[in-house]
Amino acid sequence: MIPLSLLVGLIGYSLGILLPLLARRRPTIQNMTAHGAALLGAVGGIGVGAAGLTAEVPYHVSLPSSLPLLNYSIRIDPLAAFFVLLISLCGAAVAVYALGYVREFYGHYSIGALGSLFNAFLLSMTLVVLADDGFFFLLVWELMSLASYFLVVTEHDKADVRHAGFFYLIMTHVGTAFILVTFLVFFNESGSFSFEVFRHPTRPLPEGMRTLAFLTALIGFGAKAGIVPLHVWLPYAHPAAPSHVSSLLSGVMIKTAIYGLVRVYFDFFGGAFPWWWGFIVLTVGALSALLGVMYALMEHDLKSLLAYHSVENIGIILLGIGAGMIFQSYGLASLAALGLLAGLYHTINHAVFKGLLFMGAGALLSATHTRNMEEYGGLIRKMPWTAFFFLIGAVSISALPPSNGFVSEWLIFQSLFLSFQIPDLLMKIMLPIGASMLALTGVLALACFAKAFGISFLAMPRSRHAKQAREVSPAMRVGMGGMALLCVALGLAPMLVVPALDRITAPLTGTSIANDLLSKGGLALTPVMGEEFASVSTPALGVLLAVITPVALLGAVILGGTLRKRIYKTWGCGLNLTSRMEYTAIAFVQPIKRVFSTIYQPTIKLETEFLQESRYFTKHRSFEVHIEPMFQKYLYDPVVTFTFAIADRLRVIQAGSLHLYLTYIFITLVLLLLITG
Repeated sequence: MIPLSLLVGLIGYSLGILLPLLARRRPTIQNMTAHGAALLGAVGGIGVGAAGLTAEVPYHVSLPSSLPLLNYSIRIDPLAAFFVLLISLCGAAVAVYALGYVREFYGHYSIGALGSLFNAFLLSMTLVVLADDGFFFLLVWELMSLASYFLVVTEHDKADVRHAGFFYLIMTHVGTAFILVTFLVFFNESGSFSFEVFRHPTRPLPEGMRTLAFLTALIGFGAKAGIVPLHVWLPYAHPAAPSHVSSLLSGVMIKTAIYGLVRVYFDFFGGAFPWWWGFIVLTVGALSALLGVMYALMEHDLKSLLAYHSVENIGIILLGIGAGMIFQSYGLASLAALGLLAGLYHTINHAVFKGLLFMGAGALLSATHTRNMEEYGGLIRKMPWTAFFFLIGAVSISALPPSNGFVSEWLIFQSLFLSFQIPDLLMKIMLPIGASMLALTGVLALACFAKAFGISFLAMPRSRHAKQAREVSPAMRVGMGGMALLCVALGLAPMLVVPALDRITAPLTGTSIANDLLSKGGLALTPVMGEEFASVSTPALGVLLAVITPVALLGAVILGGTLRKRIYKTWGCGLNLTSRMEYTAIAFVQPIKRVFSTIYQPTIKLETEFLQESRYFTKHRSFEVHIEPMFQKYLYDPVVTFTFAIADRLRVIQAGSLHLYLTYIFITLVLLLLITG
């Protein structure tokens, strides 16, 4: 099953790379071949993931290379299979969605290049999680970064898009440099880039080298994941990219970094590390979650808002992984498995609901030609299917029961609350503090998506584009519907998800907890402490919700008598209501902005122009609010300024003299001979 599915996936993506480029000046054919082939490749990937999760032993294939140190080696174990399944499920839905979405680009940009890069992106992400050699991993990691860069700058005629792409390219290569250092640390001790040698070294890494590898892996993969303070590229790149690409960037690509962290910490290090490693990961996760959602609240560009929520949810994932690392360091294998399993559960949940929300944002952009929520309004009547699917995504990301986001966040909460079993007093205190930060994050996320859905879909249209909006194409609705169904399934069927995730965490932590985590025939979830500690059943909550809703409606009919429809104007103090009287996104978040003004550092600009006849009557008034980009101002801008200052000083060596350049080369050669001699 695995070889056949793998072959189908590779053939599908390869055809998707080549065929669109052959059908020049035929955008419809390019669209169909590119995304049809991507769908075929994703189906093959789904087969690889499903088979890999159930296989008794890992599947391994290796091809020799003419280049030294490079080995084309792939390995499909449960961890790799899980991420292949995640990439492929989201890739399949996005491929269907893109059939309708990319029609907006006909006649403006190359559909062949867009489709070819789309397939290259999916193929490179799949190979990243399958690679079993450090050199090969870096090769496909770089291919993934370059493919995503060219996808981000699809609308390259816009200056802000080019700036976003350049910023993303710099950050991703900074991350790659740190990942390279991580692998070089292992290579220096083992003499090989083989992951199998990394897992089973002939001699253990010295303590200092282990710490260096931990930190460089956190920075390198963290830059791709978007952890604070390495998150600054996300609000630039994700909005700039086409929306179907944004769905993959946020839902899937940043998860390859989570794969890298789990692979290094729990596989290469064998889960043997000091407690403070987990504490650092936990702290980074808590800060990323809280600051990510706080900055998301202030955004009125819908895609920027979703980009900041990726920072938040990566933080939530790291809370689970960090807790698992702390428990593992104290020998509490069952609790370590719970934390890691919860983090991986939220990984697939976030991939699905964030992919859905970016698709919804793309549908709104396609219908209204703007990302500004202040120009939406009333779209639930114009775009009922999009509104319904977006609502499912909003409920899921807000972790409302019985959604999939609720299940994974509930498991993370339980792992944090079980810190009383740790013998260290500091950790007994810090993990519940992490839980309190997660709780605050959840409340703010709920407020954020109440704003996003309410301002976008309810009330009256605020612009001409919103008034003229129409429902998107069937292909886009099918893509969103597939993701919405996955959200519902992952929430109502944890009895299917937990055993699959347990097959990943059991070999990494040394214990299986699926039987302890499921109770009442698999219909309820309990932490490893048992039902007396905590228990929840999302299937029961779903049935209860399905029963109560019609019963309540029936009761209203019985008690209220025959329903009659009466239409009246809403009382507006004697005035006719207009869209200018609606609650705005700025007004919605104003109380939160005041509470956290120390972090936001807002600046308000109010300009009023009065009539010449009297200063008591206003002719024009403008109001602007600006949130200080704290990390960019205090961290990145000084680095850029320092770099430019050093570059200016070094310009003197570039005198334009050929004789001087030959002298540089001569001096360099002499130094090399002295060093090597």
